Amino acid sequence: MAAFSAQDLRAIDLAARAGEAERAVNPHARELDALAEAMAQHKGRRIISAVILEGLVRLFEFFLILATGIATYFMVVVPVLGFAVLPLLGAPLLAALIMLVLQALGVFRVSVLRLPSRFGWRIALAWIGIFALAYGVCYAAQVDRVFLNGWLVHWGFAGFVALVVERTALFFTTDHLARTGRLSRRTVIVGGGEAAHKLLEDFSEQGSDDLHIFGIFDDRTDARSPDVVAGFPKLGNVDDLVDFARHTPLDLVIFTLPISAEQRLLVMLRKLWVLPVDIRLAAHMNKLRFRPRAYSYIGSVPVIDLFDKPIADWDVVVKTIFDKVVGLFCLLMLSPVMLLVALAVKLDSKGPALFRQKRYGFNNELIEVFKFRSMYTEQLDATAAKLVTRGDPRVTRVGRFIRKTSLDELPQLFNVVFKGNLSLVGPRPHAVHAKADDRLYDEVVDSYFARHRVRPGITGWAQINGWRGETDTPEKIQKRVECDLYYIENWSIFLDIYVLFATPVALLTAKNAY
Repeated sequence: MAAFSAQDLRAIDLAARAGEAERAVNPHARELDALAEAMAQHKGRRIISAVILEGLVRLFEFFLILATGIATYFMVVVPVLGFAVLPLLGAPLLAALIMLVLQALGVFRVSVLRLPSRFGWRIALAWIGIFALAYGVCYAAQVDRVFLNGWLVHWGFAGFVALVVERTALFFTTDHLARTGRLSRRTVIVGGGEAAHKLLEDFSEQGSDDLHIFGIFDDRTDARSPDVVAGFPKLGNVDDLVDFARHTPLDLVIFTLPISAEQRLLVMLRKLWVLPVDIRLAAHMNKLRFRPRAYSYIGSVPVIDLFDKPIADWDVVVKTIFDKVVGLFCLLMLSPVMLLVALAVKLDSKGPALFRQKRYGFNNELIEVFKFRSMYTEQLDATAAKLVTRGDPRVTRVGRFIRKTSLDELPQLFNVVFKGNLSLVGPRPHAVHAKADDRLYDEVVDSYFARHRVRPGITGWAQINGWRGETDTPEKIQKRVECDLYYIENWSIFLDIYVLFATPVALLTAKNAY
């Protein structure tokens, strides 16, 4: 369990200044106390998901075992019997069988990767057993001796040596990543007092490096919630936690409240579910016992899953690859169109062809998105303080056309491919001061910030369902947010593909884009 070091707190003064600067731009930013501000500004190193690491190890070891089998085939069998494709078909089958058995033995968990001496015997016994079984089956089938005593024996020996070398290197790599906090989930505790103290003690006794706990947040201010619990500081209340999570990436929020405190728990969850984090309820002091399947575990501590981060782990990898590959293809295919639009913008009015606008991105972060300029240079509205309406005099002749057809959005492909702060599909990023009925969007819709749990997109579910363009009434932004939340809860790569293909049709039938 990694705690916040004293060295990290040297940034307090700089963090305070950074907080003041952000509040000048972002009307939703809250003021944290000095300690929380310093920790919130501490981004730390990029965290590596344990799920992804374990998956990569599985994939690498499958190809390592398969490559060893193919190499020994060419060295042992081919010089004697010549090359044949059919015997090679058995190599991936045997490699897959080995992986299934190792998976069943649980030897791909990060905790196991860091303790090869304790769990190595499982791999050794499984390896010997599988190759002995393969040898017996081939012997009963009267397979040529060259395959039995040559290929299988040599493959079994060479493959095991390769696996030992790979696991040894993996041990040092994984141990280094864990000790430097690269595998630690950035965590906060909600709820102080005895329950939080017991939970932190349990984590400390486990001696695990998979949690980096920043501190504690609690709405109580009396003696039941002291300023320091088990060496971890109290950083504020639940409202402060929301803003804290907007400043620094969090992976996990653990509640230490009893299940009996249902109303208090619901009030806090209503505030926190909009964050892109996993939310768990610690059950270590819960006297009401559920079935074992109702629990998941953080180390040996039982927890109840309340909310899961949407589009996490391998889903993030798949979506990112999809965005980069398809986005680059679209950028190449549409580059002639983009050049013509840029030329038309330049010829129609003075000023640059491109326009940068600050908008809200993932986790409510401020990002800059690229657009073709559709307004006169002297009337540009970088924060969207005033909605564009039909016949708006600020919009140029070319601007009206490219806004109607959404050609002004095409430069956002640069955000997707090169900056990575936009996806092809997702909730549309809104400008900082965007309003509906003269009220900021989050003042109109209670669950507005929940749409920021994923990266925003160039197009989205709301846009293909008719909620594109002007949001001058509360009902319009409400419907758009409802569509965004539906997309987040039901995401799949096939849904992204559907939205992309449906977008051109939606653009042709749109009536409320000016």
